[in-house]
This record gives sequence, C-alpha cells and structure tokens, in this order.
Amino acid sequence: QLQLVESGGGLVQPGGSLRLSCASSGFTMGSYAIGWFRQAPGKEREGVSCISSGGGRTNYADSVKGRFTISRDNAKNTVYLQMNSLEPEDTAAYYCAADLRPCRATMNPHDYANWGQGTQVTVST
Repeated sequence: QLQLVESGGGLVQPGGSLRLSCASSGFTMGSYAIGWFRQAPGKEREGVSCISSGGGRTNYADSVKGRFTISRDNAKNTVYLQMNSLEPEDTAAYYCAADLRPCRATMNPHDYANWGQGTQVTVST
C-alpha cells in the first residue's frame, strides 16, 4: 500500500525556517514526481513546489520562489521542503503527494493521486 507521511511542521516566528519531510513506504519513491501543497482555512489547496522523479526538474509557486527549496533523497525514500524567511501568509496545512506523471509548473492538486495526511505550519509571533 502506497503511503506518504509528512513531518517537520510546527510553530515558527516570522523570518524563521522549517524543513518538512515527506517519507514514503510501500512503493519506490524514485519512480514518482512529488509535489508539496498547502491549504489554509477557508482557502483552496494550492501547489507550492514539485520535483521530478529523478530530481532534475523543480517548480515553485511564485509566492515561495527564493524562499523554499525542494529536494529529494531517493535512497532514503524522502523528499524535503526547506522553508526559509517564513511569513504569516505561509501558515497552512502542508501536504505531499506523489504521482507517476511529470512535475508540471501548474502543480494542479487534481494531477496527484496519492496524498499524505499533512503537517501544520504556523508562522506567528
């Protein structure tokens, strides 16, 4: 059974950093594109970043470019999202998702078939 588990969320002050992890079990993560998405209360789920199966291609939402970095270690079946210079607007539940289709710049949640349960990120004083 394909499973994804996110970790690393928490409460951080504006300007701080967090690193999210997405660990997989039940499948070979290296065959899948992985996306990070977030959903704030009352808002639609939006794409944050994605990375191709081999790690050579990445995409970022304009709102996080220059602040977030996605990476993967296929040997550890884990994808990371390094988040720096966090802002209150980054507060949301963050989800990772896997799909066999390529990582596209559109990062449409409907393109991803397999989802984790999410981890909460709160940026506040």
